[in-house]
Amino acid sequence: MTRIKDALDAVAAAVIAQKDYLTSLDAKIGDGDHGLNMARGFRAAQEAVEEMDDTTLPGPVLKTIGKALIQNVGGAAGPLYGAGFVSAGEACDGDTHMNVASIEKLLSAAIAAIQKRGRAAQGDKTMLDTLIPVRDCFLPENAQDKPLFEVLQDASRAAGEGVNYTKTIAARKGRASLVGERSIGIEDPGAVSSMVMYRALYQFLKN
Repeated sequence: MTRIKDALDAVAAAVIAQKDYLTSLDAKIGDGDHGLNMARGFRAAQEAVEEMDDTTLPGPVLKTIGKALIQNVGGAAGPLYGAGFVSAGEACDGDTHMNVASIEKLLSAAIAAIQKRGRAAQGDKTMLDTLIPVRDCFLPENAQDKPLFEVLQDASRAAGEGVNYTKTIAARKGRASLVGERSIGIEDPGAVSSMVMYRALYQFLKN
């Protein structure tokens, strides 16, 4: 078993553990199935990666995860997260390592794909309100002269702040946009699932 597969297992376990909370959030402003869908998608991703002959290279693993999410996660989240993982996988090359520059590159690729697919921006009350602040922590102007684990910690804090921000704004995209102003005061389920995934990865790397 390789470390990248261990990381996937850690993220999947965290998503599955938060399944009911994510679903309860989504029941308030969406279809009420985000947690169930995400849990199913990550179980499928684990199975797909398990069947790979070689899990030592991040690119193929990330693409496999993305395709599994597209095929198994219902609603908008599957295509969006799936596109993000696939694009991150495509951005991997021989210079991709566990460092600030590589993490920024992969997150930027994922965010660009999600923005293109969802036609959303920061401030629309979506997963991007977590993912963009997380990515910004790894930009050269914010990460300069900091060790990797300090940047990872900064990004964990930014993820929480992004989720809290979504409580203060009305949804402008997706099913939640139909409830409009009534979505204020409720965390965006996609922003929360993004935080859960990032923080699980952070804890895995820290340990």
